[in-house]
Amino acid sequence: MEDLFAASAFEDNGAGPLYLQLHRRIAEAIASGRLKPGDSLPPEREMAALTGLSRVTVRKGVEALVASGQLVQRRGSGTFVAPRVERLEQALSLLTSFTEDMARRGRDVQSRWIARGLHAPSPEEVMALGLGAGDRVARLERVRSSDGVPLAIERASLPGPILPDPDQVTGSLYAVLEQRDCRPVRAVQRISAANLGARDAELLEVAPGVAGLRIERVSYLPSGRVVEFTRSLYRGDAYDFAVELKLAPDGERITE
Repeated sequence: MEDLFAASAFEDNGAGPLYLQLHRRIAEAIASGRLKPGDSLPPEREMAALTGLSRVTVRKGVEALVASGQLVQRRGSGTFVAPRVERLEQALSLLTSFTEDMARRGRDVQSRWIARGLHAPSPEEVMALGLGAGDRVARLERVRSSDGVPLAIERASLPGPILPDPDQVTGSLYAVLEQRDCRPVRAVQRISAANLGARDAELLEVAPGVAGLRIERVSYLPSGRVVEFTRSLYRGDAYDFAVELKLAPDGERITE
């Protein structure tokens, strides 16, 4: 790897700013497969010594690659080539769980639990779930990954009587709800763009500020009772959401 950062490669004054030259060399090495997903880069100090560039210049070049998603930085571990993320198309017409959706694609699913338990509801949860004074809410917060790549952060809230033991959920939430005859049959989803904050970006192993998708789902039982209020953040580089559109019936068309 030393020749990738050889000082002689940065002697052409007409090749643009030095940080962009470093950025370009690393990006080309990733594109060609010379640097593979998971490969680690030398520490900033060592890279500066190899290239003859200042640490500020090295940092700027690396940060640009982190911002573009080509590199990831893990606190206390270093800088690595980011895993290649396959873009997934998600149909908005199907009410499925993350586990079910990945299973249909033949992909493995992993969960990293952040928190789960029973709590006093927040004002937002009271409104969304139709809770009353003294009610409890079950909260589940986890990072959902597929084939080792973190794809989404799920933050689900359910009425306490629907899920009195949140620790019961180890895989699919909907599978547990189905066992309790409480699986939702319809839902309303709202999707909006979001720039990931530092904490969420770290959980998803992307750079802070990168684009993501915020999805808010309110799900209902056949009786019309709200059973789930979920706020999820999806990696913007991993998902395309698709919905089928049909022509409105003649009586509903605007012809003017």
